[in-house]
Amino acid sequence: MTKAKPRSWWRMRQIRHRDAVALAVLSAAFLLAGELVNQDIPSVYEKYIVQSGALNNLGFLFLIVALIILGFTTYFGGVFVLLGGLHFSWGRVGRGRFLVGLGIGVSLIGLVSRLAQALLVTGTPLTAIIPYTTSLTGLGILFGIVSHTLMGQYALLLKKHAKRVWRRWRKAQPEADEPSRTPAARSSRRTARGARR
Repeated sequence: MTKAKPRSWWRMRQIRHRDAVALAVLSAAFLLAGELVNQDIPSVYEKYIVQSGALNNLGFLFLIVALIILGFTTYFGGVFVLLGGLHFSWGRVGRGRFLVGLGIGVSLIGLVSRLAQALLVTGTPLTAIIPYTTSLTGLGILFGIVSHTLMGQYALLLKKHAKRVWRRWRKAQPEADEPSRTPAARSSRRTARGARR
């Protein structure tokens, strides 16, 4: 039976890169779909953009959208995750991983706030946690955490490969020539005279 060839670092890099990006996109889709199903984003759009008349003034619209993103950050965790997946696919590993972590973090803040509200109102967090974790948003958070972990493994894989290449390069460099051995020092005239005496 032939032994399976170990995968090269390049193949492992491609697999982890592809999987992390695909999971980030899935996570973003589930997070945004979960918020749309809850009617949170449409209600924010109706209340703050349509009713305020911001659609008629482009500058005011940009200001309102920026304020909505700041005020309702937990609703836009999926956008951050999607941006993180894009940056990661472009090779900006650190920035992509940060954005995915930020998106998952703000989505978890939304989960914690709902748990706190349920605990205050009903006395048990189960009334909020069970519907939340079995919804699209819960799946989005799960996929986002897995994507963030894969991005970390990918970054570690690149770092290990860079160290390996650096070591190989250092070994391949010709060692600095040892200082040429000087011939045995000749006795000076003074020493020779001393020996004759």
